[in-house]
Amino acid sequence: MLFKDIIGQQATKQQLCEMVENNRLSHALIFLGKEGCGALPLALTFAQYVSLNPHAKQTAKEATASLFGDVEEVAAPTIPSTPEEADAFMEKNTAYSKASKLIHPDIHFSYPVIPKKSGDKPKSTDYITEWREFISMHPYGNAFDWLQFIGAENKQGNITAEECNDIIHKLSLKSFESEYKILVMWMPEYLGKEGNKLLKLIEEPPANTLFILVAENEEQILPTILSRCQLVKIPLPETSEIQEALMQRAGATEDVALQTAAIAEGNYREALQLLQHSEEDWISLLSDWLKFVIRGMLQEQVKWVDDISKLGREKQKQLLLYFNHLLEQGIRLRVMGDSLTISPKEKDFAQRINKITSVSQQQVIIEELDKATYYIERNANAKMLFHALTIKMYHIIQDKALFLTD
Repeated sequence: MLFKDIIGQQATKQQLCEMVENNRLSHALIFLGKEGCGALPLALTFAQYVSLNPHAKQTAKEATASLFGDVEEVAAPTIPSTPEEADAFMEKNTAYSKASKLIHPDIHFSYPVIPKKSGDKPKSTDYITEWREFISMHPYGNAFDWLQFIGAENKQGNITAEECNDIIHKLSLKSFESEYKILVMWMPEYLGKEGNKLLKLIEEPPANTLFILVAENEEQILPTILSRCQLVKIPLPETSEIQEALMQRAGATEDVALQTAAIAEGNYREALQLLQHSEEDWISLLSDWLKFVIRGMLQEQVKWVDDISKLGREKQKQLLLYFNHLLEQGIRLRVMGDSLTISPKEKDFAQRINKITSVSQQQVIIEELDKATYYIERNANAKMLFHALTIKMYHIIQDKALFLTD
């Protein structure tokens, strides 16, 4: 995996390259980012880059003896200073194939696992084959995807005390090929109190040992570990970056990619999930809904709700999320005017919604849609939910009622 394979994150990639170039690499890092932002593939690529870079700790010049005993100053090999240079450097390295296939002997991995059978004390190495396959297929996957991939079903994944002991053992050994020994731990939130076993190792690691922890929720990480690591915050990619990735990697059309990326709000995993249900013309469905609500067309409302209730939970959720996105675009359009870059269809819908609702009304509708999305995710009765939402929409728009009871 190379830096160019990671969606967006140009500023973060540059920051990481400069840490190596300027010899300011901390011994313990936490890559903190929301689901689908690419924190894991970024961590894997950075670990690969550090392991392959034998000049990470060299100074600008090296002293060497000439044939006659004189000391000559020879310029040290140039350390890549940009992600593009780092990619070129890695591709030329003979060990790149090992690192990219996650089989480099000096890069170790830790992640939540489950017992393979009753009484087992599982370790990450028990699932290393599955891990390599999962990363190749779902680099932007989340912990739920991983646990389902290894057949966890309803079992709780953990990073166990046995795993912590194994980490201590592996990092106490000498490195095989690289200057660094590296541990990439994904989801340290799954560490219980057993994580305290690692405190001394993280605080006083062996020479040239690098810890990279990849997390989504800072509050769920043991404070004792958090305080010993340098935080690297990974932002969500821009909508345009997600759109481009969907077009290039998933073969989506421009319109579908834009619609899907807008709903996903920087979460590439969510975007891929949504793309599976992207065949619906959401704008037409929403236009019909608003028309039936505004004109008080009760029979049409009932039929519309009945049709929507048959779509399935994921599509219902996507419809609500996309409506929210369009309302937000309407608010932006009021402020930015023609300088706002959106598709013609979305702009037309946003302009029409702006004509019949104020900003305050749009904000209340957004709140109601958020509630509905929450209940859909928790298996609410879709027919009842959309009927109730239709009635609320009518009162918000027609009666300008901004304060509704739950």
